[in-house]
Amino acid sequence: MRPTAIRRTAVAATVMSLALLTAACGSDTADKDNGKAGGSASGKPAGKGADTSAAKALTAAELEKVSLAQGDVKGHKIAKAGPADAIAAEDVTSDKPACDVFGDALMGAKAGTPAASTQRKVVSEPKKGGDKESDDPAEAFKAAFDITTTLTTLASYDGKGAEEALTGLRTAATECASGFTLTAAGSKQKIAKIAEVPVKGGEEAVAWTVTVEADGEKSAMKLIQIRQGTTLASLTSLNLGASGAGGDFDLPTAVIDAQAGKLA
Repeated sequence: MRPTAIRRTAVAATVMSLALLTAACGSDTADKDNGKAGGSASGKPAGKGADTSAAKALTAAELEKVSLAQGDVKGHKIAKAGPADAIAAEDVTSDKPACDVFGDALMGAKAGTPAASTQRKVVSEPKKGGDKESDDPAEAFKAAFDITTTLTTLASYDGKGAEEALTGLRTAATECASGFTLTAAGSKQKIAKIAEVPVKGGEEAVAWTVTVEADGEKSAMKLIQIRQGTTLASLTSLNLGASGAGGDFDLPTAVIDAQAGKLA
């Protein structure tokens, strides 16, 4: 691999947990305990215009039922996130206080104080033929590591907590669109740009491409938010191949659709 590709991959590694990247490189621990849960427990309002101030958060057991499990997304491996994958909001800061909320979400830290929460690691399986040699080292790396890893966090809130959390995140994304410096677990990372991209799902959905920069090298991450009733799903995605080649990648639509479907 070329030195520039190594640096770009290192950029990505600083903003996603080591355990998450390890999973992307071949973890096969499936979420066997949970299985494919049927039914719906979205806790969504009774109807359009309904007063959600008294809406109840999902219980921990209900939230588990609507969390992704192995088999929910074809061509992906899904596992419960462990203690090493999680990061607390107090361990994430920024040089602009208005950007703290966005930094928390990007790192998978839960917004506010949810009544219950779950986290999953969702890793796409390598595409067939991706390991074939290429005369272009950058293209060879991108093809071989065309693996998208998504950390999915579900959090359920009483009343309007989920709506308020999403509103706060939208505000932070707008105010911090030109970038800020993020510090997560002691490591600094420059967020160069935040750009909204189209996405559908749930009662509300929004997504952004987040451009990360280090030593003049840029890579992309995706942050997706889906609200269904009192539950907010936050998905942070990274593609190893795209990071190594300095390019962008598509939203993990299969993962988004599967999670939105389970929440509906």
